[in-house]
Amino acid sequence: MSELSPEEALDALASGEAPVLETLALMNLDTLTRSGLDPRGYFLSRIAALVAMDAAPVSYAVNLGAAADFGVSAEEAMGVLVAIAPIVGSARIVTAARSLLGALGIAEVVAEALDE
Repeated sequence: MSELSPEEALDALASGEAPVLETLALMNLDTLTRSGLDPRGYFLSRIAALVAMDAAPVSYAVNLGAAADFGVSAEEAMGVLVAIAPIVGSARIVTAARSLLGALGIAEVVAEALDE
C-alpha cells in the first residue's frame, strides 16, 4: 500500500478500499513525533480522547501499554479521569474507569502468560 495522507486513509477506509488494520496503522504512524508533545503528554492526551470516545477496554490496553513504556502509571491515567470529569460527565468517567480496569486486567493476564 502506498503512503496515504490521513484524509486519503480515512476516505479509503470509508469506501472499503483499504484493509482496516493497515489503514489504522498508517493513521497512527509517526503521530507522536508529529504531535509535538512529549511522550507522556501524548499518551495522557490519548487516554483523555479514549474517554471522550467511550472506547472499548482493548483500546485502553493498547494505549496504556505504550504509555507505560514511557513511564505513564495507572495512577496518572486515573488522574486524567479526575481532570476531565467536569467536562465529560460522571457517566462517561464511570464507564472509562471500568474500561481502564478491564485494560489493566488484560495487561496483567498477558504479562502472566509471557512469564510462563
